[in-house]
Amino acid sequence: MSRRKEKDIEITDFKSLLKKQGYSLAGKHSAVKTCLWLRRSIKDEGECYKSVFYGIHSHRCLQMTPTLMCNQKCLHCWRPTEVDVPMPVEWNSPVEIVGSSIESQRKLISGFGDSAPLERWNEGKNPRHVAISLSGEPTLFPHLPELIDEFKTQGFTTFVVSNGTVPDMMSKINPAQLYMSLDAPDRETYEKVCVPKSSSLWDNILKSLEVLKTKETRTVIRITLIKGVNMFNSEGFAELIRIAEPDYIEVKAYMHLGFSRKRLPREAMPSHEEVMEFSEELAEHLGYKVAGDVEVSRVVLLSKDGLVSHLM
Repeated sequence: MSRRKEKDIEITDFKSLLKKQGYSLAGKHSAVKTCLWLRRSIKDEGECYKSVFYGIHSHRCLQMTPTLMCNQKCLHCWRPTEVDVPMPVEWNSPVEIVGSSIESQRKLISGFGDSAPLERWNEGKNPRHVAISLSGEPTLFPHLPELIDEFKTQGFTTFVVSNGTVPDMMSKINPAQLYMSLDAPDRETYEKVCVPKSSSLWDNILKSLEVLKTKETRTVIRITLIKGVNMFNSEGFAELIRIAEPDYIEVKAYMHLGFSRKRLPREAMPSHEEVMEFSEELAEHLGYKVAGDVEVSRVVLLSKDGLVSHLM
């Protein structure tokens, strides 16, 4: 069998796997997925922690990625990181991706018409916030600045969540809120937790922390705590975070979901109390304050003044 045919089979299998998991492919290389909180929110049964912290309406949130490629294979990722995604032969334009993503979102929520209040269902069909964070690393998409601009043109607030491994792209983008994941206090732990495809990626992360400090947009460092793996050395985390001086820090428990269950035991999930204890240690090192927490999501928010302002 030719290498080309083998690759086609891999792609086909991966796309079938994504659809089975509830993804909707948008164009040649992008994807959309509704989360648990959108499904609850559209039925008026609750909102996610981003709603509590930042005022985002969960049923009007479009969760998407412009590329399914990633340069890490994190232990805690609920995606099928064991399957490599090749670079597409041709990239869709930002205009195509935005249009396809909105269309895919509408198809995904079409089945809620009989179970959701009509007003919320209609609002859900017209999303106004986009979380560019799903499967894959968005900064690997070469037209990410233009994609963000296109979403803004269509009236969206924009969140981008990056692993910080492409500092040049981090310097170019200006979403409403820019997240950077920081899942280790040192190189050794990073290589164990995030399984990078290149040994240079830790150096890139350090550069991205410096980039974050220069951004005029709102910035967030997000830490996913895995019990027994990276839940130690809060002072080491603090030293790295000082480089970036982010507006907010989100400290969240690893959740035993999806494909991560093949890599980590259920006991790797810290309790909300343990997340709070770690967060308070981190805040003390940095001079930040606890600005909020959501127990059901096991997440704590820190800010410099203990306050947070809504985007919507």
